[in-house]
Amino acid sequence: MIDSTTTNGSSQPRHHTPVSELLKNAGLFEARGFVAGKWRTASNNATFPVYEPATGLVLGECANFSKDAFANSIDTCHDGYQEFWSQFTAKERAKILRRWNDSILENVDDLATILSLENGKAISEARGEIAYAASFVQWFSEECTRSYGDNIPSSYPSSMVFTSKEPVGVCGIITPWNFPAAMITRKIAPAFAAGCSVVIKPPSETPFTAAALTKLALAAGVPDNVIALVPTKDREASLELAINPKVKKISFTGSTAVGKMLTSLASGTMKKVSMELGGNAPFVVFEDADLDIAVDAALVCKFRSSGQTCVCANRLLVHESVVDAFSERLVAKVKKMQLGKGINANTTHGPLVNAAAVDKVERHVQDALKKGGQLRIGGRRPEGLTGYFYEPTVITGATKDMEVAKDETFGPLAPIFEFSTEQEALDLANDTEFGLAGYFFTKDISRVLRVAGALQVGMIGVNTGLISAAETPFGGINESGVGREGSKYGLAEYQNIKAVTIGAIKA
Repeated sequence: MIDSTTTNGSSQPRHHTPVSELLKNAGLFEARGFVAGKWRTASNNATFPVYEPATGLVLGECANFSKDAFANSIDTCHDGYQEFWSQFTAKERAKILRRWNDSILENVDDLATILSLENGKAISEARGEIAYAASFVQWFSEECTRSYGDNIPSSYPSSMVFTSKEPVGVCGIITPWNFPAAMITRKIAPAFAAGCSVVIKPPSETPFTAAALTKLALAAGVPDNVIALVPTKDREASLELAINPKVKKISFTGSTAVGKMLTSLASGTMKKVSMELGGNAPFVVFEDADLDIAVDAALVCKFRSSGQTCVCANRLLVHESVVDAFSERLVAKVKKMQLGKGINANTTHGPLVNAAAVDKVERHVQDALKKGGQLRIGGRRPEGLTGYFYEPTVITGATKDMEVAKDETFGPLAPIFEFSTEQEALDLANDTEFGLAGYFFTKDISRVLRVAGALQVGMIGVNTGLISAAETPFGGINESGVGREGSKYGLAEYQNIKAVTIGAIKA
């Protein structure tokens, strides 16, 4: 394991081969921030190290900005929004978004390389994420010109009422490391489509993907006074996004605890908020399910990105009559997974993001085994690999008293719980304070309608593990957050509705 470096150089970790040497377009690797309209280093040249999870080596030193950089960027983006960007027509903004989409797809290999190195995910998944990220830009380039108001019949004589939709203004954007490309575009593409400006605080684990996307956005025609990218390791500095009165909305993806804190701070100036927070997704396999479909779906929504997605199946609930067959088929598929560095072509699953993530998976595994779980495959840190790896793991005999039943693992652990009746499955599935996503598998159309109505989540996959797309509203209920991203509803999150009543129409 590599020790952390400090800005004064008192500890010097080993460094990775320069990332720019691995790219076709070396200029896409950027360690500065885009602050107040220019690419800049931080004051006193302060930096923080960004590590490659597969090796523990330092990919690069990223600029580490202070609160002043956020305040200055907010001022710049406020002026740009008021004087410039909000005056663009929807058609003009749509053209810029289309150019940005095209540029992302033209640079998919370089973007995927940067993403794979700093996030760890397999290069095939990284390429898929870049395409996924671009899909939001394309979608909102099309929605840009379809933001309609209404004419409303007035109850007053000689009067009429109409509504219009207006951009909220400057938006503070705080994104997670697990989807460093898609979570940027899913937030700022609708903001741009609505006519808002954005100040982005990228994740400190994966800032370079965000910087590359920002470069492409600027090259596509996004004005330099309506976008800012401010990397920092100083949480107090980034809180400026939640308290500055010129910021009219904050969008955050991350933990429920941090989301609650940001929402509380944002209430001081009554900002709009979108909060996509923690989950504890149930994955229910009924006795009449197609087991091959269910197993393939479990592989996707449990082990994709090595289990580090917010809609990962955290609890696999399988009917007692098919639990043995399901478990055997799942273990057989997991055996074929190949751990390794994400940029290696034969790797199917990369490392976790850091040592703390590995420790959490290991803690959940050991807790489950102590409480009667049976290890079917995995359950350890692999030999022969440096970095933050943990073997894909399947445990049967999981019970409600285990940590994994209540706490989101965010790693490659599939605990299998048994149930005997539909009501028992629903009780288990809903036994959580979270409500982001849920999945279930059945051939019974009546059960589809019944269970879909009973699951207390914001998103459901029926006979599929893939539920996220640009056209589909993404978000949860309860302690999984508020608001929706993607879809036509995602555009509305960046707009205010204005009602206009006109009287004395008739002379």
